[in-house]
Amino acid sequence: MAIATSDLMSSPLFWVLYVVIIIGFMYLVAIRPQRKQQKKQEALVASIEIGDSILTTSGFYGVVIDITDDTLIVEFGSNKNCRIPMQKAAVADVEKAGE
Repeated sequence: MAIATSDLMSSPLFWVLYVVIIIGFMYLVAIRPQRKQQKKQEALVASIEIGDSILTTSGFYGVVIDITDDTLIVEFGSNKNCRIPMQKAAVADVEKAGE
């Protein structure tokens, strides 16, 4: 005897497997890429050194002149008096000083 489709879909095991598959799909599509991007951003922030040129998330280019635990002092433009403290998390891209 073959099991009817309606009998299979009414089985609690079917619904448990269905939920597990949906959660697994959501992990692969949403959570895993986000964690990968977060690790990449953390590595970028950890590589910042004094003298590096950076691009901020707001689109400003500047040069790092001092680094503390979670903040940077960045010099923007050719005016040497324009020094602004900012969070390391606001860095979008880093160009090393020697490159």
